Amino acid sequence: MINKLSRGCAVLAFLCAAAAAQESNLQDPGQKSVRMVRAPTPPVIDGVLDDAVWSDAALVDDLHQTEPVEYAEPFEHSEIYLLYDDNALYVGARLYDTDPDEITAQNMRQNDSIGGDDRFYLTIDPFNDRRSGYFFGINPNSVRADGLYQNVSEFYSDWDSIFYAEAGRFEEGWIAEMEIPFKSISFDPNTDTWGLNFSRGVVRKNENLAWVSRDRAYNPSISGTATGFEGLEQGIGLDIVPSLSVGEARTFEPATSDSNFEPSLDVVYKITPSLNGSLTFNTDFSATEVDDRQVNLTRFSLFFPEKRVFFLREADIFEFGNIGGQRPSQIPFLGALRQNGRPFFSRRIGLSNSGDIVDLDYGAKISGRVGRWEIGALSIRQDAFGGVDADTLSVMRAKLGVLDESSVGVIATEGNPGSNVDNSLGGVDFQYRNTRLPGGRTLEAEAWFQQSDTEGLDDRDTAAGVGIRIPSSVGLRGTAELKEFEQNFNPALGFVNRRGIRDASLGFGYMHRPREGYLQSVLVNLDVQRIEELDGGLQTKVYFFRPLVLSNRTGDSVTLAYHHETEVLSVPFEIADGVIIPGGQYQYTAVGLNLNTGNHRKVAGTFRAVSYERGQYFNGDRDQLFGQITWRPSARFHGNLSYEYNEVELPQGAFETRVVQAAFDVAFSSTLSWVNLLQYDNVTETVGINMRLHWIPEAGREMFFVIHHNLQDLDRDNRFHSTYSDVTAKINYTFRF
Repeated sequence: MINKLSRGCAVLAFLCAAAAAQESNLQDPGQKSVRMVRAPTPPVIDGVLDDAVWSDAALVDDLHQTEPVEYAEPFEHSEIYLLYDDNALYVGARLYDTDPDEITAQNMRQNDSIGGDDRFYLTIDPFNDRRSGYFFGINPNSVRADGLYQNVSEFYSDWDSIFYAEAGRFEEGWIAEMEIPFKSISFDPNTDTWGLNFSRGVVRKNENLAWVSRDRAYNPSISGTATGFEGLEQGIGLDIVPSLSVGEARTFEPATSDSNFEPSLDVVYKITPSLNGSLTFNTDFSATEVDDRQVNLTRFSLFFPEKRVFFLREADIFEFGNIGGQRPSQIPFLGALRQNGRPFFSRRIGLSNSGDIVDLDYGAKISGRVGRWEIGALSIRQDAFGGVDADTLSVMRAKLGVLDESSVGVIATEGNPGSNVDNSLGGVDFQYRNTRLPGGRTLEAEAWFQQSDTEGLDDRDTAAGVGIRIPSSVGLRGTAELKEFEQNFNPALGFVNRRGIRDASLGFGYMHRPREGYLQSVLVNLDVQRIEELDGGLQTKVYFFRPLVLSNRTGDSVTLAYHHETEVLSVPFEIADGVIIPGGQYQYTAVGLNLNTGNHRKVAGTFRAVSYERGQYFNGDRDQLFGQITWRPSARFHGNLSYEYNEVELPQGAFETRVVQAAFDVAFSSTLSWVNLLQYDNVTETVGINMRLHWIPEAGREMFFVIHHNLQDLDRDNRFHSTYSDVTAKINYTFRF
């Protein structure tokens, strides 16, 4: 089998290489810089660009394509104007379109993704260190988007700041205007030079543009510069954010109810322009979006991302060892395993193991930059719950910038949010990054070590890892990693789902990008992963081969996949209620087909089918289907329906799993929306309904009205009964000084 796969990869790689050899590469324009202009008066942010002050602004008009052909002349022209004063950075963009009636603007809901729309983004690196930064974006409906970069090339999209942006139209396209207050970001007041970049998406043509790019990437490590900043001010540098939530919760069996009146307070103070101090009192997460429901058919825990604002503030500093970071190739079946060994995972705080909210009484956080150092320290008091005593949970992190784009750091944690057993952890990591290799290549590597100290456990409590990657967007790409987690390694404030293992993975692929024609990219990819028990013996071995991944110039794609896995169970495993798989070695093979349409379409969809070879899936059969359809009849309405189905027949018994998710959003305006989500799974036989009315009169001020209701079919007779409901009204208001 391996020999056949190897020969197939070699043939496809040769064919792609032969086609790629016929391409003529366009020239990288190299480093770019712009001189900032100080505005005598601030422009009005209204999406019009008619203020006289814009006529004297610095101009950038030399964006190039990153997709479909990097460095090619864009199909659509862009003009970007830059100003600043003591208080803010101002950006205006006149975005021309040869067919303005076809501009894609399907989303009007504030705080939602704008990836399916035409969009304009600004990326800034106020420290000009190529290691950190922010992005701010807008679509033609004035929907804002912002994010905080982590691991340089990824970002927290749930991070929110206060900035102002408006969009408008003109006869030949659309206009974007932004104001980025210096109070909303951290920066180095001792430098007049920032990292700066711009990007634009024209989704109906699958065209992406950027000012500076390498290997189709643009992020804080790959950007131009803006010079001439001086006299920047942040005022007192104080944000006071009181909030108030009023609600009532009810359980039905037994019948109980509880009313709550919860004031809370967040205070953020800029100790220096590059260092923040935060305090939180009686922290309330009642308006946080609910998680997507998942059904687990493995014996290992799942991973859910952080969505809470307090923990997302400068969360990039707390990232460690690039654990969970982006990979050029990866096995989707083992997604949570990429997160294994995180020393700090803030979601462990304020949530029980079953996902119930645990009260947080107060907390403090210091985070930011001091010279070449990035430092972060967080300490929070978690209330008692379910037999677990109240505890103070703390984490400290420091990273030193070395070389041009790399860092070395340490981390320490103290406390156990889910148990009364004392726990602490220490770790050290080195992350290497070089985006300046010949041919636009990037090289990434890391090495890290951790040791936990858990009451009652001695020795065998360390974890370590090394990895190297070439994440190329054209030609050869690859990754290799080796990680080891000892049996007693226990990051109580982190995330771990496998211990006592050695995890080795290798992946490589080849991407061909035709200069012309219907296809935009052709990818062939092979991933191999082997997980062994440290005490000896195999646990998991996976081959994941994608012989063909095709994408066209309108964002549609098709993927063929082959998956072969060997799984060794040292103890019996209950895969479903009453269905127990005995210990032993199992092998199974699956083939899959995945279809995606461009999400700019009014009706877009995803379909995935995976069929396991008969008689192999734990000595049984399994078929898996997933379908999702999105309907956007107008910018004010967004509907989404998804269905995931598994049919499993085993010698020990048969079962089915179904997960249904239905969502519809109504945007009355770009500041007022009504969001509805219904989720059902047949494993718990629970229907969850979540409705949120969300009003954002301006950035930093918002109101929520949230209804959450659960129904359950406890006796599985297809009659659902209410089990829990809560109604909450909440208001946040930011006072800025």
